[in-house]
Amino acid sequence: MNKNNVRRIVPFLLFAVFATLSFPFTGCKEKDMSLKLNHPRNIRGVVSYKRSFGDLNDTHLGIAQVIGIAPLASREEAEGMKGKLRHIRSNDLYAVDSLTHSIPYLIPVAAELLDTIGHNFLDSLTAKGLNPNQVIVTSVLRTQDDVKRLRRRNTNATTNSAHFYGTTFDISWKRFRKVEDADGRPLQDVSADTLKLVLSEVLRDLRKADKCYIKYELKQGCFHITARK
Repeated sequence: MNKNNVRRIVPFLLFAVFATLSFPFTGCKEKDMSLKLNHPRNIRGVVSYKRSFGDLNDTHLGIAQVIGIAPLASREEAEGMKGKLRHIRSNDLYAVDSLTHSIPYLIPVAAELLDTIGHNFLDSLTAKGLNPNQVIVTSVLRTQDDVKRLRRRNTNATTNSAHFYGTTFDISWKRFRKVEDADGRPLQDVSADTLKLVLSEVLRDLRKADKCYIKYELKQGCFHITARK
């Protein structure tokens, strides 16, 4: 390369170096910010859902039979038990799904546990800088008639379930209900996986405090929860 060519190239090389130093590439920074937003570092989560929430049916059934109501034959019987059962409905703390094989009644201690879960979940999301979402209740009190109908669709549905006693409810870990801003501001979605992690923290703390038994249901996509006194 002759001297004239070198003289032509040097100014372009100097400009490239100056541009790199003055205007650093920001793509990585933007990606890092996105990761921090979608995966907050202060979520502890659980190592294994199945291991952390492995209370078997016999455990749920044992406490349900002690503190719960006697199993009901029909929904009409449940209507006459309002003194011992609390009717639950969607509110500011949680959402009740469209129930097809159960009815929205719980004994008071179980209803209070559900309130606590909904409240603690919303509080935890706020503390972590995540937008509000409600847990969704997918199954509650079942009568013997309900189980008969359920077994027509699912032959594995047990006839010896804690759901008979008003002590037990299921909360979805697949679906959550996003709480929209009252003023109409668009709120960023929070992934279901992140919400599941936050919910697992809330449930783990309550289980450690002996407030409930919990079984992680993989096929049903829910946490099966029975209250304790």
